[in-house]
Amino acid sequence: MNTLLDLTGRTALITGASSGLGRRFAKVMAARGAKVALAARRADRLESLAAEVAAAGGVATAVTMDVTDEASIIAGFDAAEASLGPIDTVIANAGMNHEGLSVEITAAAFDEVMAINVRGVFLTAREGARRMFAGGAKDSKRGRIVLISSIAGQRVQPALTAYCASKAAVLMMGKSLAREWVNRGVNVNIVCPGYIETELNDDWFASEGGRKHIAGFPRRRLMAEDGLDAMILYLSSDAASAVTGSVFTLDDGQTL
Repeated sequence: MNTLLDLTGRTALITGASSGLGRRFAKVMAARGAKVALAARRADRLESLAAEVAAAGGVATAVTMDVTDEASIIAGFDAAEASLGPIDTVIANAGMNHEGLSVEITAAAFDEVMAINVRGVFLTAREGARRMFAGGAKDSKRGRIVLISSIAGQRVQPALTAYCASKAAVLMMGKSLAREWVNRGVNVNIVCPGYIETELNDDWFASEGGRKHIAGFPRRRLMAEDGLDAMILYLSSDAASAVTGSVFTLDDGQTL
C-alpha cells in the first residue's frame, strides 16, 4: 500500500454516500483504512453499502441525514461519532440537479438545487469544523474538509444555470472557509470533477444528446470511475497538511 495515501486512524463522514461519487469515495477511503460514516437520506442503500464495506474488511456505519435540515446534520454527526469516534475528515459531496432552460425551470426546482448543493454543503462543512475544533484540531492540525464542486462551477454548461451557479458557489465557499479556518487546524479544499457516469446523469449520457456531448470532449469519453480516487485520498490524508484553499480540476481534459 502507498503509505502516502494511507488513512488508517482517520474517521470520515461522507454525504451523498448512497450512490454515485459518494458511494465510491466511501469504499475507497475504507479500503485505505479510514472508518467511514455513510450519510444520506436513503437508509436502505446505506445499510447495504455498510455491509459491503464490512465484508471487504473495512469499518462503516450508516447515518440517515438530510443536508437541507440543520437538525438532521447535527443528529447525523452525533450518531456517527457515537459509533465511530470523533470525525476528523468530511467529504461534502451531496448534490443534485434540475436540468432545464432558465426561462422554464420553476422557483421550487431552483431553490431545491441551492438548498442541497450550497446550503447543505455549508451546513455540513460548518458542523464538521465545529466538531474538529472541539476535538483539538488546532493542535493536531489533522482536520480535513473536501467540498465537491464541478467543472460546471468553472465553465458554462447549457441548460444547467442553477447547477452551474450552485457549484460556483461551492468553489468560492471552500476558499472562504479555508481562509477563515487556516489557523484552526482544519484544511478545506475543493475538487471539481468532470463528467463521470452516475445515477445523476446516466439517462442523459444514454440519449442521443448525451452521446453528442461525449463526442465533444477532446478524448471523446467520460471519466473512469476511479478518476478521483487518488485526489480524495490525498486531500483527506496527513500528507496534505500544507494544502488548503486549493481548487483541483480533474476532468480527463473535458474542459480543454
